[in-house]
Amino acid sequence: MRPTGTVTLLFSDIEGSTRLLHAIGVASFEGALTLHRHHMRESFARYAGYEVDTAGDSFFVAFSRAVDAVQAARDAQLALASCEWPDNEPVRVRIGIHSCEVTVSGLGYVGVGVHRAARICAAGHGGQIVISQTTHELLANESSIACIDLGAHPLKDYPQPQRLYQVVDARLQQTFSPLRTPSEGQTNIKAAANPLVGRERELDAICSHLRQPGARLITLTGPGGTGKTRLAVRAAVDLTGEFSDGVFLVELQAIREPELLMSTIAQTLAVRQAAGQSLAAYLAPKEMLLVLDNFEQIIAGAATVAELLVQSPKLRIIVTSREPLRIAGEQVFPVSPLSWPDPQRVTEPDDLFDHPATRLFVERAQGLLPSFQATPRNAKSIAEICARLDGLPLAIELAASRVSMLSPEAMLIRLGDRLKLLAGGARDRPARHQTLRRTLLWSHELLTPDERALFARLAVFVGGFTLEAAEAVCDAEFDTLSALVDRSMVRRIDERFDMMETMRDLALEQLAAAADGDVVRERHMAYFEAMAERVYAKRWHDEQSGLDELDREHDNLRLALDRLHATDGRRLLRLAGALGWFWHMRSHYSEGRARLAQALGAAPGPDEGRARALAAAGELAAFSGELAPARRFIDEAIGLWRAQGRTQEIACALTDLGWGCFYSGDGEARRLMEEGLRLQLSIGDPLLVNRARIGLLQVLVGLGDIDTVEPMAREALALATRDADLRSAHLAVHFLADCSLIRGDHDQALPRYRRSLALAVELGDRAEIAPEIQGVAMVLANCGQGALALQLAGAASAAFEAMAIDLTGMTFWMVLLERHLGTARAALGGDAADAAWQEGRRMPLTSAIALALRENDLPAVRISR
Repeated sequence: MRPTGTVTLLFSDIEGSTRLLHAIGVASFEGALTLHRHHMRESFARYAGYEVDTAGDSFFVAFSRAVDAVQAARDAQLALASCEWPDNEPVRVRIGIHSCEVTVSGLGYVGVGVHRAARICAAGHGGQIVISQTTHELLANESSIACIDLGAHPLKDYPQPQRLYQVVDARLQQTFSPLRTPSEGQTNIKAAANPLVGRERELDAICSHLRQPGARLITLTGPGGTGKTRLAVRAAVDLTGEFSDGVFLVELQAIREPELLMSTIAQTLAVRQAAGQSLAAYLAPKEMLLVLDNFEQIIAGAATVAELLVQSPKLRIIVTSREPLRIAGEQVFPVSPLSWPDPQRVTEPDDLFDHPATRLFVERAQGLLPSFQATPRNAKSIAEICARLDGLPLAIELAASRVSMLSPEAMLIRLGDRLKLLAGGARDRPARHQTLRRTLLWSHELLTPDERALFARLAVFVGGFTLEAAEAVCDAEFDTLSALVDRSMVRRIDERFDMMETMRDLALEQLAAAADGDVVRERHMAYFEAMAERVYAKRWHDEQSGLDELDREHDNLRLALDRLHATDGRRLLRLAGALGWFWHMRSHYSEGRARLAQALGAAPGPDEGRARALAAAGELAAFSGELAPARRFIDEAIGLWRAQGRTQEIACALTDLGWGCFYSGDGEARRLMEEGLRLQLSIGDPLLVNRARIGLLQVLVGLGDIDTVEPMAREALALATRDADLRSAHLAVHFLADCSLIRGDHDQALPRYRRSLALAVELGDRAEIAPEIQGVAMVLANCGQGALALQLAGAASAAFEAMAIDLTGMTFWMVLLERHLGTARAALGGDAADAAWQEGRRMPLTSAIALALRENDLPAVRISR
């Protein structure tokens, strides 16, 4: 049970965990971390400790009594001291303890005492237990616990010195270096008004790096608003006690000339002689840490930093910059935006506190409006706000400052214009940080004319782009694009580039004002039209790579469709027709049908583009179980194909219509499938012949002719394996599973459905995944796992609804489902069966897949690529 009222808080972490990771490697470090957690948790549990939080190698634990907290800490240190560690590298843990009154909220424990306990921990050394004066007083009658007085020490963020004590035990190390606490005159850094949120790992990595021998310079890079300055300053504060001559923040935002760097450092350090050599002479013997903040505007001064490091061997430097300095000894440390939860999966307020972006929003909002609470009603909106703001800490803090005027739901509606909404930040911030727009313009002003021009043009893309696309559409020079990446205006992720949406908003403004904006937009449309045509031409024989390419560019293709709808109906029709197979294979049924309807209404001409769009619209309608529109579209398409002598297209259209008839329970399905197969045989393409045969097999399964189906399905599987046709292989295995289920051979049906499901997952086709989950569910229903069967069936049902697919006309499948799932419903009873079904409907499809494949140790069908 969570202690309340007056509690004793214990914080711990591993001293030098990043150094240890580098020393022993990932595998050994994971083993050491597991041992550490085991001994710590065992000790906490022995004294009824309540684990409030854990992250990486740290613990935050609450105890009802001070004596319990101290005894747990002592037992933990004893256990760690006697442990045999991987690679003989001991794990040394520092522990800080403080007793105080706390408030319990949705964030857990809050109050100034929580921060004090954390600061006490940070002051200690590995193997040491440091406690506050309050905790020491509560131990006055505990003769079994001995302490020594460490004196009064200033703690980070606390102006008044705090008296601290060390718990001692003859079995433990008793002598340590002085506590890591700031001394007067050793720093010009003021404590931040708000605590750092979600940067624990980065902070530990930065501090650990600077503690390593030979580490002299670390540069924190990233776009404006990621919190580089806040992180650098906090790292400097944490390192204050480790530099005998102090740590100092040198603010560079007011200067633009590299020649002023040395004089600015001298002024900050109150060195009277401001000449470069005099400053170097002053720093030469000093053991000091400097934070050079906002270096990007004097990047040419990097050589001066290099000289300073050579002349001052004990000097260490943290730089914040939107691009690296590129000098010897520099360790570049990219500062990424904070992570956020998937808004679609957020259902409760607790979902927000596991992710730093949303936790930051809530904490800052509560700091400004104490009555603010994360609730089931606003949790999803908070997550969506953080997603729309790219996880940028500055943007999130500016958004949180609006909670006194706007609810998260109202704020989300207004976020269409991020740059205008997020203005008016705290007055104690630098001017460039008081609005998001000003922060981004600060970066933009530092670009060269060529970089500014390319930055604007790149806004034409959405969802990222390749180097090839940037060169073709935007006339991008490699060096100029590289410069934008270096300056954190563009991100590189694997082989693609993109902009954060907040950055793209600014670029779109620049593109709208650019003289070549219309030219760039036309090039964008033409580029993605050509891509769609190229992939369409190879759709059968290079299906998966084509689908993957279109997946990556889906957002750009959508944008091209939108622009063509406003400018050129005939081109729109052609592009939509080329994407119809993609929408089908990737189960984008609703989107595809809407896009095709729009395109068909925009250009009525009887040409190849219209025939292709009609065939695609018919295909999507057919596989959605809507026969009437499928027949209408496909009949018209076949008429146009006949006039053009396109036998291959006619054969494919007949097979698609056959599928529509099958899904709708129309008896014409077999004739259409057989005619499509006959035409494909006359053409002689082995892959398309097999796909036509697959369609006929589905009809035969529906008719219950499993004696005919089984040998044909085995042959189809062999041919699909030979031709590397993953889709046909998946369907052939599915038909074999159907045959096993119909025969009542559940031992054979289950692995076949699971194998077919695995292949459908590899295809990435939700419309093929859902029936396989139903197949697994039917088998499980007959194997005594009724609740699981109904959960899976409920998840598949929800997936079909989400895709707007109606299979109720597929009579044989509906009969199978009712027969086998009815067994599960009867065994569970009405209420339990309904509960399992509804639980499944709420389940993400990925979770349903994992459940359906559980205990699946079968070898997968191997399809050579």
